[in-house]
Amino acid sequence: MKKNYKKKIGILGGSFDPAHKGHLAISIVAKKKFRINKIIWAVTEKNPFKSKSQFTLKKRISLAKKITKKNSFISVKFYEDKIKSNKTINLINYIKKKNNRTKIFLLMGADNLIFFHKWYKWRAIASKCSILVFDRTNYKSKSLQSVAFKKLNNRKLKFVNFKKVNISSSKLRKI
Repeated sequence: MKKNYKKKIGILGGSFDPAHKGHLAISIVAKKKFRINKIIWAVTEKNPFKSKSQFTLKKRISLAKKITKKNSFISVKFYEDKIKSNKTINLINYIKKKNNRTKIFLLMGADNLIFFHKWYKWRAIASKCSILVFDRTNYKSKSLQSVAFKKLNNRKLKFVNFKKVNISSSKLRKI
C-alpha cells in the first residue's frame, strides 16, 4: 500500500558559511521538480567534517535569511538546541514526528554524497527519506563511485539535473 502524503518537506543542512546562490538554486529546483511544499535550511553550529566556521552562527543564520527572503517556501532554522544534537538522523526524526504524513527529502550536493557513508546512521537516513543529489562541478564521477551510491537504490537516491551555479561557500570565504 502506497503512503498518502499530505505534505513534502525538503531539508538542506549545512554550515551555510556563507549561504549562496547555489543553495538557493537547488532549493528552487527541488521545489519545482518534486513539488516540495517547504524547504528547511537547517543551519548547523559546526559541520563535523570541517574544522571551523568563518562566520558566527548568528551571522550565518542572518545571511541565510537575507538570501531567502523573497522565497517564502524556504525557512532558515537552527534545531540543535531543540533536539540536542547535530546529527541529520535526529533532525529527520524530529521533523517527521512534528509533521505527520509528511514525505521528507534530503537535499545535498554531490560532494556530500562522496562521504555520506561516514555520516551517523546514514542507512537509517536513507530509509526515512528520499535523497536528492545535486551535481557540483568536478564531483559527479567521484560521487557515482561512492559507497553510498553503490549501496542505495534509485528509489532512495536520485541525481537531479539542473543548471549548476559554479559557486561554493569556500570560494566566497576567499573573496
